[in-house]
Amino acid sequence: MKLRTTLYLFVLGILFISCKTTINIPGEDPMGQITADLSYLAADLLEGRETGTVGEEMAAKYIVKRYKEIGLLPKGDNNTYLQNYTRKIKMNPHAEAPSEDDPSISGNNVAGYIDNGATYTIVLGAHYDHLGYGGEGSLYVGPAEIHNGADDNASGVSAMLYLAELLKNNTKTAKFNYLFLAFSGEEKGLWGSNYYVHNPTIDMKAVAYMFNMDMVGRLNKDRALAVGGVGTSPIWDKVLDKESGDLKLKKTPSGIGPSDHTSFYLQDIPVLFFFTGQHADYHKPSDDIHLINFRGLRDISQYLYKIIVRTQKYDTIPFTKTKDDTEETPDFNVTLGVMPDYLFDGKGMRIDGVREGKTAFKYDMISGDIVIKMGEIEVYDMKSYMQALSKYHKGDTIDVVIKRDDKELVKRVTF
Repeated sequence: MKLRTTLYLFVLGILFISCKTTINIPGEDPMGQITADLSYLAADLLEGRETGTVGEEMAAKYIVKRYKEIGLLPKGDNNTYLQNYTRKIKMNPHAEAPSEDDPSISGNNVAGYIDNGATYTIVLGAHYDHLGYGGEGSLYVGPAEIHNGADDNASGVSAMLYLAELLKNNTKTAKFNYLFLAFSGEEKGLWGSNYYVHNPTIDMKAVAYMFNMDMVGRLNKDRALAVGGVGTSPIWDKVLDKESGDLKLKKTPSGIGPSDHTSFYLQDIPVLFFFTGQHADYHKPSDDIHLINFRGLRDISQYLYKIIVRTQKYDTIPFTKTKDDTEETPDFNVTLGVMPDYLFDGKGMRIDGVREGKTAFKYDMISGDIVIKMGEIEVYDMKSYMQALSKYHKGDTIDVVIKRDDKELVKRVTF
């Protein structure tokens, strides 16, 4: 009897601990709304959401409508949800700055707010613009075609809207206020986020941290999630690992990267950048809704919610400067013309996509091949791959060793 009682108390204790440490997701399964949000933003009707176009304006209006449905307060210009900016386009590449006669483009950040009366605010951001019919920035070869940008970045905006629903009227997360920012002009060079941090609608000194969701719609079968900015606060490693579950995190420390979190990091704000990886459809018309992993998108959004709940125990989130990874990137005169798999953590550089007409394409390299040697240089990771490229020049011929399935192949490559 004593043994049974002891066992009962032990099991009860385990259940009590589990209840204390498990973070539950409020509300119903959001798949219908996430699908609806992404489907609209990635529809042909919006013609690729290029900054300054009617399609981007339609996307902004939709996001405003969703903010109102969720119950977010306006936090843009003049008590509206929109923050307008205008950028001059330099037509003369030799000029130091645009002239008065140069054309301009106008865009809008879309800002919604949850006011919990707290001292500090968390910023949750995602850019909603894309490439329109292609043009500059497109990797597509062919006649003009709509670039819907389902992953880039209708996925990030859909995740942000779902997070807004989870955080609204939730007492577990009331320690912070929340600012939701849908950025314009990211594809043009972080226009919207750069404008916002220099023209903020909240006190930037009271921003606890910033999360950026950019291309989070293609969670792969390994459930690999790249998280950048982990070095920008000493709490991130611990908080990220607590709720990761079966997500396979690939963490990088730098707060600098090719997306909107960079604008906030440069204001000494801790950041995290969430990304499910590069793919062959990046900046092409084929980045469309049928390739989105909606359940993966939901799981990532819920993971971010759990991280936010974990941060409620901290009075402040300390900021740490990180080394800019780009400072260590060597200059190189040649390239294979591939898209690397940034989530790959094995030996070598795994190819995620091959650009038509480029070097790798000419020598029959394919997606999934792993580059393990270039000339006499062993390739262990992305950094050593770039260092290897820096050693060669146009016209050089070398042996490139790739691993394809279980075989090693040697390609005699001339740059």
